This record gives sequence, structure tokens and C-alpha cells, in this order.
Amino acid sequence: MISDSGTETDRPQVPAADQTLRILSHLARQRGPVPARTIADALGLPRSTVYHLLTTLERRGFVVHLTAERRWGLGIAAFELGGGYARQQPLARLGRPLVAALADRLGESTHLAVMSGRDVLYLVEERAPGRPTLVTDVGVRLPAHLTATGRAMLASLPPAQVRALFPDASSFADRTGRGPRRLSELRRILRDVRTHGVAEEHGEVTLGFRSVAAVVLDHAGWPAAAVATTWAEDATLRHSDAAALVRETAGVLARRIGG
Repeated sequence: MISDSGTETDRPQVPAADQTLRILSHLARQRGPVPARTIADALGLPRSTVYHLLTTLERRGFVVHLTAERRWGLGIAAFELGGGYARQQPLARLGRPLVAALADRLGESTHLAVMSGRDVLYLVEERAPGRPTLVTDVGVRLPAHLTATGRAMLASLPPAQVRALFPDASSFADRTGRGPRRLSELRRILRDVRTHGVAEEHGEVTLGFRSVAAVVLDHAGWPAAAVATTWAEDATLRHSDAAALVRETAGVLARRIGG
């Protein structure tokens, strides 16, 4: 906004709209519903203003009031906005040129995937010329605990959520006889991912191939997606080069989605 004196200011033209959007953004970053006073304190807003705005948002379905807990959380209308975001596929649109550029730089096939239950779902696949055909393709699902993309995202989830996804041995699908078969083994793998900043798989999806992946974190620090490259064991690609460029690409995509 330009003030009367002709200088730039940060004062919003519509304060109520600005405050409303700040409240919704704050709620979206929380792990669960929060008290109104916590919202007011965090945003530096008068409590009366926050209560009035929350009441209006509740009538429109953007927030819900958990009366017994005296807390406020996002409502179904906010969820519908998220669904509209997903339908427009901005993640794939933003990620496709980055994944394509990564394939050009590495000379190997690259992909972008998201979590879907215990699986990963591939949104973008860029095949490098002259490279072997891979099982990954747009729309394909693979077990998250076996793939580099899945491990990259699982490593960023709370331990309780990982445990809920893999409650027993029957949860661990197998493709090549390799890979974790119980939660304790998966946890060791995820600790290594957090230590090194990238995830790997070596023959767990397809024998003779290996992959490296890095997580794309959203604004709340949750795994929105993962970027990966896959190459044959006898290829000349150096693991350290692949890891560095995959990490770099994931970081660029995270910034583009507001992470």
C-alpha cells in the first residue's frame, strides 16, 4: 500500500480480511485445534477481535469450535479449498520443469511422488533418453517403505504416524526379497535418512537399480512430496552427485510451494 506521503507501508488496505487470513494460516500450521487466546497471543491481535472473526468463520464453515475442549480448528470449507488446490495440480505443475531439469543434469530418469496411505503415488516421471524402462510412471503406486521417495517422506512424519501406517508385519509388502519387514527395521532406515538428508533404496523395488530421494516440506514442515532419481547399478552416475542435485531440486520446489 502507498501512504498519503507517497511511501510504501505494510498496513493492509482491509484489516479485517488480513486478520482473517492470518488466523486461517495460523490454524493451518498447527498440529491440532488450539484455544482462541493462543491464536490471539501468537498473532498479536485483541482477543475480542479473534473471537468475532472465529465466529464469522464458523458460520461459513471455515473453522469448527470444539466446545468441550474450548479449542478451534479448521472446518470443512477450508478442506474444500485444499481439495480445489489439489484438483488444480499445482504441485505437479510446479514440479514438472524442475524434475525435467534434474533429469537433464543427471542423465538419468527422475520422478516426483506423494504419500498415499502406505504407498507412494507418482505425479511426474521424466525418462532420460536411452535409459532402461522403470516401473515408476505417472499414476503408479509402490510401497512407501521400499522406495526412496517413500522413505524420504516417512522420515519427516512423527513416529506415532509411522507406527499407525505400519502396525504389524503384514503391513510390509515385499517385491525383491529386500527391504524392511518389521517396524524396528524401518525405523533404523528412517534414522539414517534424517542423518544424511536423503533416502536410498538399492534393489528393493527392482533388482539391479538404485534410487536416491529428498523430501519436499510444506509450510508446516510436513512432507508434501519427494523428488528422486533412479539409475542402473552399472551406470556411471556417482551417488554423491545424485544426492546433492536431488536435495537441491527438492529445496527449490519446497520454496515454490511456500515451504
